Amino acid sequence: MDSPSRVFAAVLPASGREFNGNEREQGLEVRTVNRQGPGNRVREVQVTGTAEVCCPADQVSVRVTVGNSKDSVDEVTNSVSRRLEYIIQSVRQHGISDRDTSVRRFLHREADLYHMDAEVVVTFSDFEKMERVCGVFLEKLDKSVCVGTPQFYHSAECLSQLRRRVCVSAVENAQQKACEVSQLLGQSLGPPLLVREEETKEWRNEDEEYGSTGQGAAPLSHLPCIPKITASSRVSVSFSLRDRSRKKL
Repeated sequence: MDSPSRVFAAVLPASGREFNGNEREQGLEVRTVNRQGPGNRVREVQVTGTAEVCCPADQVSVRVTVGNSKDSVDEVTNSVSRRLEYIIQSVRQHGISDRDTSVRRFLHREADLYHMDAEVVVTFSDFEKMERVCGVFLEKLDKSVCVGTPQFYHSAECLSQLRRRVCVSAVENAQQKACEVSQLLGQSLGPPLLVREEETKEWRNEDEEYGSTGQGAAPLSHLPCIPKITASSRVSVSFSLRDRSRKKL
């Protein structure tokens, strides 16, 4: 009866190999194990693979505020409402649905004057459309209307897709190296036995300017930054091995 044997192989981390979507493979470790089981022998290769994926923000919100003061409630309400109606109609004409627009009003009195402040917050997924709408507001509305700086952010669906993508990329990187190592050892890679995500990380990067034309472009301090989130994943995958030289009975 043959005694169990173990063969270990190591592949050192490779330096800076880029993948599509800013994915980066950071190397892996390979361990080939020959196990003695009851009535059969199971051979496997255990692989640790990593990947990084970077994703820019996919949504932006713009806050438009309106304020005025009048001697009566009706006067100040009518004055602010006319501007609000123009803002809302302009947003609708650009194809923005009401569910992506919120409106708030606040009326208060100071001495003999009535003050009304209002705000409209519009959410865009099309950044060029956001620029056109803001341009209309700045051109058509007077100084009683203030258009705020665009605020970029990641939607929940965008983050969910990012996490799935980086995990899948790490598994793909591990499978590729496991296939190459199995060929080197004269084996044929079989189906996966176990896939385990061991570590995930996320961090935000806001050092790139909105509207930058390239790596050599000078930063424009008056342009808002589009934040990016980078996610990393490390997975451990075990594949079964088959001896290519063994003849089938």
